[in-house]
Amino acid sequence: MATQRYSVAPHPIETLLTWVKSGEIAIPEIQRPFVWEATKVRNLLDSLYQGYPIGYLISWRNPTVKLKDGTPSAGKRILIDGQQRVTALMAAILGREVLTKDYETVRIRIAFNPLEEKFDVATPIIRKDVKWIEDVSTLFAPDAKLLQITRAYAAANKGVDEEMVFGILERLRKIINNHVGIIELAEDLDIETVTEIFIRVNSAGAELSQADFAMSKIAANETYGGNLLRKAIDYFCHLSKAPEFYKKIEKGDRAFAASEFLPAMKWLKDINDDIYDPTYTDMLRVAFTSEFGRGKLQDLVALLSGRNFETKQYEEVIAEQSFGRLKKGILAFINKTHFDRITMILRSGGFVIADLISAQNNVNFAYILYLKGRAEKLPAADLEQVVRRWYAMSLLTRRYSRGNPETDIDYDIRQIDALGIGSYCEAILKAELSENFWSNLVPIELDTSSVNNAFFLAYQAAQVKAGDRGFLSRDITVNDLLLNRTDVHHVYPKDHLKGQGFSRGKYNQIANFVLAQSEINIAIGKKAPEKYFEELADQVNGGKKKHGGITKKAELIENLRQHCIPPSFLDGDVPEYDDFLIQRRQLMAAKVREWCESL
Repeated sequence: MATQRYSVAPHPIETLLTWVKSGEIAIPEIQRPFVWEATKVRNLLDSLYQGYPIGYLISWRNPTVKLKDGTPSAGKRILIDGQQRVTALMAAILGREVLTKDYETVRIRIAFNPLEEKFDVATPIIRKDVKWIEDVSTLFAPDAKLLQITRAYAAANKGVDEEMVFGILERLRKIINNHVGIIELAEDLDIETVTEIFIRVNSAGAELSQADFAMSKIAANETYGGNLLRKAIDYFCHLSKAPEFYKKIEKGDRAFAASEFLPAMKWLKDINDDIYDPTYTDMLRVAFTSEFGRGKLQDLVALLSGRNFETKQYEEVIAEQSFGRLKKGILAFINKTHFDRITMILRSGGFVIADLISAQNNVNFAYILYLKGRAEKLPAADLEQVVRRWYAMSLLTRRYSRGNPETDIDYDIRQIDALGIGSYCEAILKAELSENFWSNLVPIELDTSSVNNAFFLAYQAAQVKAGDRGFLSRDITVNDLLLNRTDVHHVYPKDHLKGQGFSRGKYNQIANFVLAQSEINIAIGKKAPEKYFEELADQVNGGKKKHGGITKKAELIENLRQHCIPPSFLDGDVPEYDDFLIQRRQLMAAKVREWCESL
């Protein structure tokens, strides 16, 4: 029979709030945006008033750590499920301010009508209505005198039964005596087990990732600046998507503005680049892996708890060192020079828009590789080349988007630490991008209708890097078209193929796609390829311009070559559609290979 790995105990809400105020229970999410609508806070209070249960809370006690003087210190409890409910109670009952999803600090005031025993959000209209007590937190204030409050209410509402109002307000105040169940998980549980318990217990089946645990650990530790570090991660992610938010942080969070973090990310307020918009998981992964040489975020959680991997004990000195190293990694991540370089490297490979970026962990590891190489003082040109080539390889082989990416990241970073960046990367690139890969695998991978296919993304990047013009364009480049969010054009027009009975999956093959200006696409319409290629041949022999502005045959042949279309099309040698797809896949594979080897 399995040993029970948790305890369950009911506690009065008043005790729970006291624990939160004293720090006995850490509410890491208190520093993060409160996502509940005010109406949900109102409903929570009403449930308590009606005597309804509000669900269990789940806490996980930090491991006991050994302090620097050798004495043990029991860890705090971290609330891993129920953060929004407890934050709501603190807002409504204690009158605490909360941070909204727009990162604005606000007070959520819940009003109460004793005559109707009804709760509502305190709107301007309600605040003016004497039948409402506009903020129930006044009833729970330590110096609140219920009799005085009752008399004041009765004076404003002539004819009410003062004794009845007193009894109702007294009943409301007693909701803090209501019990809530706390499931406390054993401190020796590993993070995977805690995650599994959370998913099974949580009624919504919400996901709780290892990054969530790490963020909770960070935010709950004020001793080593975790609260500010947590904000730095959150704010950076928000600013990367909404640069205008900078002023709100500057004015609304004076403590953070005075820290070293906000000046370090000030550059984001003038940037509108969406090539790499990291999430907090991305930031943690890059900062942790580049700084610690490990790829599993569960190790970060353990280190922030003070785990000594050799002795299996927990030591305060290791927790302190780990927070210091993580801070160093985060500052390296948000450094403008570093961030500019990684996005520049991506662009230099042809990845000029976010739509060409596939699997965020590919970018994450490229950044890890860059930071690692920079720390080792590798020559800039050599480092840029290896990062560019590694990113292309990881994209084409789906290195970090198959199986368990964390395991692959952990393996790669440990091998890099052991063998060195240059040696290991060169060996892997040679092994992964073999002759068999290019000759046999790539053409098969191009047999798809998915425009998000890694090889089609790489093909477009190859066109950008080569400076290719759009299909049949004299001046407009593929780069221009991508930046303007152009649509793809079918070499063998869709309606033409549909008329021949081809299915959607067949006529939308990526080997039938080219990037073209909309006016060229419209002019071609549903013409059979032999028809419009005949018109193109006439166009470059002095005939009427019907499709684009190219009037010289050599330029047209070059344009077709850039798009992997045989120039024999101009001589009327237009193959059957299936034969065309086979032929073009081979040419596209060759182009992607040439691009990859040029990086």
